[in-house]
Amino acid sequence: MGNSGSAVKVCTDHQGGINWLSLSPDGQRLLTGSEDGTARLWSTADSQCRGHFQGHESYITFCHLENEAAFTCSADHTIRKWDVLTGQCLAIYRGHTSIVNRILVAKDYLFSGSYDRTARCWSVDKEKQIQEFRGHRNCVLTLAHYSSRDVLEEEEEEEEEERVSRDLLVTGSTDCTVKVWWVSSGRCYQTLLGHTGAVLCLILDAPNRELFSGSTDYTIRTWNIVTGEQLKVFKEHQGSVICLELVNRHLYSGSADRTVKCWLVDTGERIQTYKAHKHSVSTLKYHAGILFTGSGDACARAFNSKSGVLQKIFRGHKFIINCIQIHNELLYTASHDGTLRIWDIRGICKRNKRRLKKERSVQGRSSQKGSLSRLFNNKVGCMVQQENGE
Repeated sequence: MGNSGSAVKVCTDHQGGINWLSLSPDGQRLLTGSEDGTARLWSTADSQCRGHFQGHESYITFCHLENEAAFTCSADHTIRKWDVLTGQCLAIYRGHTSIVNRILVAKDYLFSGSYDRTARCWSVDKEKQIQEFRGHRNCVLTLAHYSSRDVLEEEEEEEEEERVSRDLLVTGSTDCTVKVWWVSSGRCYQTLLGHTGAVLCLILDAPNRELFSGSTDYTIRTWNIVTGEQLKVFKEHQGSVICLELVNRHLYSGSADRTVKCWLVDTGERIQTYKAHKHSVSTLKYHAGILFTGSGDACARAFNSKSGVLQKIFRGHKFIINCIQIHNELLYTASHDGTLRIWDIRGICKRNKRRLKKERSVQGRSSQKGSLSRLFNNKVGCMVQQENGE
């Protein structure tokens, strides 16, 4: 059983639950989006609040942080872009007719998914809608983006018009489908059918042409994103699959059944189950051989990813942990209780590194022993052959 940890800092500036936490690519800042309708910018160097973004007319559902700009989407049907240095609102993207659930920034594009059953593409700089993706029969919950250059050979591309812009958007919906769209035309390239429940999460492995989707039907499905073929169905969860993480061809899935499972992508075999949660697993993050989870039971946990052993419990939140981030061996947890908590994880990271080093050393000795044993057996075999005149 893991020991409890106490937070090194608790940030209580928000007046409502924190729905999302985003880390800038350079690791210098964090962005929190809250039920209080505001977003806050935090320095990872000293954990101080460096910006307060106000302007949304309803709660913020999701946020995304770049190095110089922040993006927030809201139940007020809009998306906003903010200057991280001045806190000034740089752009308001209007067009959705219901709650905006999710945003994704890729290249010069800003993508959004909404309860209005559409996804949309915007020009980041021009505050202008470029494309609307219409075809889902219910709300769009999750998004992914890739370029066909990552997955297609030149001769595989079908139409000349698509060669101008080869970007594709993937959308998951409560209508039980996943759709793949050409960004340039708004045309649906693939509809992936198989789920019998809402699609809650997506994770893309473009180099291997694979897409993973988790659903309220308790399954994870793997798809070939070029052909649309369903490759595998991972079926062992007993509740909705809420979150996914892909690391070194290992897929980690967090579920309402209070567990995380680890699967070998190439075989579909489930190789580990991480237990101890007293409620749904709402978020997870892999870091340096450790699996960190956030749960509806208001605790974060650290597991040895290989053995499944619980190494630490982080207690202090009062409600569900909605998001976690890790930077410089600090764990950041954002909760519906309105607080951002920061935890020192150097101790468990160090212990884990020592354990990995020891395991490698043992494996090395084993391997050397095995080689000597094989060499000895080969020599004995040769001697037997010579004695038998073979």
